[in-house]
Amino acid sequence: MNWISNYVRPTINSIFSRREVPENLWTKCPECGTMLFHRELSDNLNVCSNCDHHMVITPRERFNGLFDGGIFTEIKVPEPTADPLHFKDQKKYPDRIKDARKKTGEQEAMLVAEGEIDRTPIVAIAQDFSFMGGSMSMFVGNAIIAAAERAIMLKRPLILFSAAGGARMQEGILGLMQMPRSTIAVDMLKEAGLPYIVVLTHPTTGGVTASYAMLGDVHIAEPNALICFAGPRVIEQTIREKLPEGFQRAEYLLDHGMLDRVTHRRDMKEELVTITRMLLGLDPAVKGDLPAPPPDQISLPDETEQDAETADAKK
Repeated sequence: MNWISNYVRPTINSIFSRREVPENLWTKCPECGTMLFHRELSDNLNVCSNCDHHMVITPRERFNGLFDGGIFTEIKVPEPTADPLHFKDQKKYPDRIKDARKKTGEQEAMLVAEGEIDRTPIVAIAQDFSFMGGSMSMFVGNAIIAAAERAIMLKRPLILFSAAGGARMQEGILGLMQMPRSTIAVDMLKEAGLPYIVVLTHPTTGGVTASYAMLGDVHIAEPNALICFAGPRVIEQTIREKLPEGFQRAEYLLDHGMLDRVTHRRDMKEELVTITRMLLGLDPAVKGDLPAPPPDQISLPDETEQDAETADAKK
C-alpha cells in the first residue's frame, strides 16, 4: 500500500477542490425553525411552507409578485432636507442612512410604483421594514403625497402596504408631522373619488397606525400581523394585567371590527383585483386576458391548410 498516493494525495486534492457553499442558500423559519431553501422560499413569496408563517418581504420582491409579469415603473419621490436636526446618538443620522442604504440597496424606507395587476392599472406604495424599521420620515411623507398626486393625475386607485415601527426619532417633530401630511394626501384621494386600499403587514405600529394605515376605504391584513399603536408589552406593564391570547394580531382585530379581511399572501393579488375593480365599478377581471400580439407576429395558415380544414368541416 502506497500511503502517499492512496491517502495524502486524495486528501490534498479534496482540500483544493472543495467548493465554498454560500451562507444565504437556506433560511430558518423564525416561527417553527424549519430550514427553507432560498428558491423554494422565494417562489412561495417568503411564506414558510411548513407552518405558513409570513416572513418579512421587501417592497421590490412584493411588487415583482404583485404586478403583471413583475413589470412596474418607479415613481420619483422628492428628496427632503438631509439631517435637518443634526441628530446624533451612537451614530450620526447620515451614517445610519448610509448603512441602511448599503444593507437594503434602496434609497429610503418606501417604494412607490405604478403598473397593472390583472390588467387593472394601479399606483402602489410599500414600506421596507428592513430600512430603519420602516420608520416614518420626511421622505415617507413625500412618497405618500407623490403617490396620491400620481394616482389622481392618472385616475387610478392607490394601494399601500404598511410595515413600520412608528415615526423616525432622528427627525423628531418633522417625522411626526408626516401624520397630518399623509392624512391630507388621503383626503385628496377621497375628494377625487378614487379608492384607497391599505394592506397591513407585520409589524404596523406607532404613528403609522395612527395615521395613513387606518384611513383606507378597505383594510386588509396578512395573517398574524402585529397591528397596534403601543405594543402588547407596553400595555401589560402599564395596566399590570395579562392580555388575551393573540391580542393586537390581525385575526384578533378582524374579530373585533378593526379590519375588513385577513388574506394569505398568495391570495393577495386576486383579492386586491376583486376589491379594486368592485370599487371602480368595473367588470370582474378575465383570467388570461392578455394583450393581443402585434399583427406582424400573427401567423396565418396557408391556402392549402385552409382548404383541408374546409373539406374536413364539410364531411
